[in-house]
Amino acid sequence: MGKILDQIKTGKVLVSDGAWGTLLQQKGMQPGECPEEWNLTHPDEVFDIARSYIEAGADMIETNSFGGTVFKVEKYGLGNKVFELNKAAAEISRKAAGDKFVIGSVGPTGKILMMGDVTEEELYAAFAEQVKGLEAGGVDAIMIETMTDLDEARLAIRAAKKNTSCEVFCTMTFEKTVQGEYRSMMGVSPTDMVETLVAAGAELIGANCGNGIANMIGIVEEIRKANPEIPVLVHANAGMPHYHDGQTIFPESPDEMAALVPKIIAAGANIVGGCCGTTPGHICRVREAVDKM
Repeated sequence: MGKILDQIKTGKVLVSDGAWGTLLQQKGMQPGECPEEWNLTHPDEVFDIARSYIEAGADMIETNSFGGTVFKVEKYGLGNKVFELNKAAAEISRKAAGDKFVIGSVGPTGKILMMGDVTEEELYAAFAEQVKGLEAGGVDAIMIETMTDLDEARLAIRAAKKNTSCEVFCTMTFEKTVQGEYRSMMGVSPTDMVETLVAAGAELIGANCGNGIANMIGIVEEIRKANPEIPVLVHANAGMPHYHDGQTIFPESPDEMAALVPKIIAAGANIVGGCCGTTPGHICRVREAVDKM
């Protein structure tokens, strides 16, 4: 099947998967449980989620490993199981994917370099341990995602490049400021991101979470102004969340999301998938919209 980047080079627009956390909760995961531990304790439920996205038409699925660094899992007493948890995550998605791609999810550690919470060496080592587990379990690419700090993103990319032979992707999360500009929580703009992540060795970049597709269009346009060539991935939320009766509601229906797919592709996205609030239903409609184009 070649690599993901080879498929993009042929001019194909690819479809990725949607949210995992929401679906894990629907399967019975309780607040305060470690999602990654489910790869060992509830592998069938995790497999069902992965498979549901393949059946919805996704070309690639992620792994249940977003919080898979030692810094996250040690809070659950699982600090000595990082490799095992990530390998299991990759094996489950690999089994579900069949001949489709698997992208290993690597999220932020929650540690802030500039606050002195952690050293660069410690961050690098944590990411290295995680990506080795993901590669051992059979992922095609490492997907470093939801980053807000360029230094942390850079270290994660370096760890993935040096410790695996996988393709390495990286996305950041941006929010719209009152001035109408896009910035990460640490003040990084999409333009800043492009230069740093490409120089660090990311082979595909983009944005996830924080916005529905409507706002992602402006982010992709800004990325494309800074770099017309680099492949771009978007994992958008199902609209902007609002709170209702103590619940977080993502209002965008599958049809509403799909209606914006032609615009995000026109802006320059090569891979389109979902983040918070998106379901296999959303991905199914995104698939149909991509196929129509």
